[in-house]
Amino acid sequence: MRDKPCICETDVTSPQPGQTPMFLWLLLLILGVLPKAVLLLNPPWSTTFKGQKVTLTCKDFHSPAQEATSWYQNGKFWKEDSDEIKIEKSGCYRCKTPGSSLSDSVHVEFSPDWLILQASYPVFEGGNVTLRCRGEVEEKASEKVYYKNKKKIKDIYNPDSIKLNSVFMNKDEYYCTASRKIAFWSLKETSKPLRIQVQELFAQPVLRARPSQPIEGSPVTLICETQLHPQKSDVQLHFRFFKEDQLLGSGWSSSQDFQILTVRREDAGIYQCEAKTVYQSITKKSLKSQIRVQSVPVSDVNLEIQPRGGELIEGEDMVLTCSVTKGTGAVTFSWHREGKMCLGRKTQYSLLSELRIRAVKEHNAGRYYCTADNNHVPILSKWITVTVRIPVSLPVLTLRVSRAQAVVGDVVELHCEALRGSPPILYQFYHDKVALGNSSTSSRGGVSFNLSLTTEHSGNYSCQADNGLEAQQSQTVSLTVTVPVSRPVLTLRAPATPAVVEGLVELHCEALRGSPPILYQFYHENVTLGNKSALSGGGASFNIFLTTEHSGNYSCDADNGLGAQHSEVVTLNFRGTSGSRIGLVTGGTIGGLLLLTSISLATLAALLPRFRTQGKSGGLRIPGTSCDSSSECQETSRSRPSNIHFQQLPNPEPPAIMEALYNNVHPKEDLVYSEVCSPHHMNKNSANSPRIHWPVKEPMIIYSELKKSHTDGFTEEYSRNGSFHEDATENYENIPSAPATLEQ
Repeated sequence: MRDKPCICETDVTSPQPGQTPMFLWLLLLILGVLPKAVLLLNPPWSTTFKGQKVTLTCKDFHSPAQEATSWYQNGKFWKEDSDEIKIEKSGCYRCKTPGSSLSDSVHVEFSPDWLILQASYPVFEGGNVTLRCRGEVEEKASEKVYYKNKKKIKDIYNPDSIKLNSVFMNKDEYYCTASRKIAFWSLKETSKPLRIQVQELFAQPVLRARPSQPIEGSPVTLICETQLHPQKSDVQLHFRFFKEDQLLGSGWSSSQDFQILTVRREDAGIYQCEAKTVYQSITKKSLKSQIRVQSVPVSDVNLEIQPRGGELIEGEDMVLTCSVTKGTGAVTFSWHREGKMCLGRKTQYSLLSELRIRAVKEHNAGRYYCTADNNHVPILSKWITVTVRIPVSLPVLTLRVSRAQAVVGDVVELHCEALRGSPPILYQFYHDKVALGNSSTSSRGGVSFNLSLTTEHSGNYSCQADNGLEAQQSQTVSLTVTVPVSRPVLTLRAPATPAVVEGLVELHCEALRGSPPILYQFYHENVTLGNKSALSGGGASFNIFLTTEHSGNYSCDADNGLGAQHSEVVTLNFRGTSGSRIGLVTGGTIGGLLLLTSISLATLAALLPRFRTQGKSGGLRIPGTSCDSSSECQETSRSRPSNIHFQQLPNPEPPAIMEALYNNVHPKEDLVYSEVCSPHHMNKNSANSPRIHWPVKEPMIIYSELKKSHTDGFTEEYSRNGSFHEDATENYENIPSAPATLEQ
């Protein structure tokens, strides 16, 4: 395994006595003004074959008159001699003249190997270098290959030398290989690794301040010191300066100096400078240097809070500013809240500092103070009280009544409450956007407002909460005030429809006050006739076809869910006219009442087969009739045989005067024969009724046999779909009678 190349040491050995006076040399060394000596090689290769010689020349470009030169080998003083000597031993060499400092170290290698790699000397950073692969017997070396870090540099076949551009100081290693001819065969040879000795073009700059510790208010000059290599003294350099990594001035300048005319407290800090070549763009930065400004102890520490006065609204940022009237250097500020630990701490070159508390909450209220210190005694500020006000939240309006439905005369409580908000809070109540009143509270829990309800209090209600920060409006709450029905009034009047049948009477029931819908019930002698709803208020009507049995007391109820009201009783007395004779069934088994007025014989004949008796007594209804309203009249009474209703008759035939007769023809135990009807002359004495002759082709008397007698009625109600139950052939049998003639 080959030995690694020698790494030159940088130890400086003091010159021997008898050279330059010691005190002068030390002074020059401390001031850093002595330029380096330059060591040159001839031939200019750092590696050569053992047995050859290399000439070393020590140059001092600043002192043409040379005296004795000091030589150093492997970091130790070797001898004092002329400025040019010959060497043939491997080692690290340096030199020095009385007017210069030590030169850079150069390693010269005398190799015993057959194949060596040579590098030109001197080489400066950013410059070029020539590498040459040489055999001890050059004419026997062929197929040369160059390597950098074990990788081929170029694929050029068998070059004598190669040139590398822009080299820098690093740990790259180079070597070469070649074929060595021996008689009739070849042997592959490899050189020792080589590190290129790159010299600094200029030294790393050093930043100095003059004076080094300026007093506040005085000027200070920053100097970026560096030194070009004597052989490269014609290279141009530019400089720039930094404070805390922030660029000072306008940037690059050819001047090594940067002046601060008046040093202030905030100018203290960490500084650096940077130097670079104009053309090769080689840049070097100095180490960080701290410049301190002589400080004055802090005094008059003061704490200020933004917003001013320490009154904040929840969600705002609070800024605590701690300042001092006097004090220099780095000042350490800290902030505190009563009963709590330190909220924050900052050290900076300034007379004031801020601490920001974002989006304050209610718990941030309290007393605050701050301290300031610049390595003397901490000074405390005065206490400041901070209050945090909370805007009101969206209030909630609640309507409280004693029952599920608000009724006129009830007392309703309007309760408005904002669950969050700093008191005092002013609450305002509104009805349909009209203010009702307001109330203020200095505590939480909301306020109430009472109303004694009238019909005008129906509508939309809302409330508003305001504590001076921002008013908030509640959502709207609707209230419907229900009015109980008043006592209804029952009136009897002719139907409003002109086409109704004679003998109809309209029962009209109406409550003048009351919230709809209203349900009206009609009664005859406390027996329910039917009901009707008024969905939008007003009254309701009910029509009846009057007979003598309908004489009696009538009344009605009105109810909207808040209690029914009963009308006064209205008495109706009805008597038959000469044009309409009415008689009762004598058999006692039917007990029904049939009122036939202005119905033609043909119509009656068509209707009779559809009549049937009914086990439970009920009204007799003519098919095709209907109530005067959209809803079907309800016949709820099952107890009276006289509950017969005819609200509307469909398009009657031209009126004929009918005589309703009930006579038993052949009484039996279970059969009753009756003469139902026969034509009858019109009332001749009626002044208002003109004599009308109706032709009857086949005048007859119709008899009906009732197969089964009933004691509680003989009529059948409509089924729910509005038609009769049909079983006419089973219950009735038509028996022809002697023809009768109508009066012409």
